[in-house]
Amino acid sequence: MSDTELDRSYTALCRALGEVGPARSELLLAMVALGLMAKAPDAEEVLRLVARARERCLQDDAR
Repeated sequence: MSDTELDRSYTALCRALGEVGPARSELLLAMVALGLMAKAPDAEEVLRLVARARERCLQDDAR
């Protein structure tokens, strides 16, 4: 995916989150994540991404 495509995708996600509002944002993110997981070549890639995201979130909490 090019930088332009990544930016376009991120912008669409941000807009969708704004449209559904805080009460449904977790649901939207879960649905997007599941859809993307289904397209991953294998579970190992998904597990690595989940672990990396988890670590980054925990690092942010430690600050």
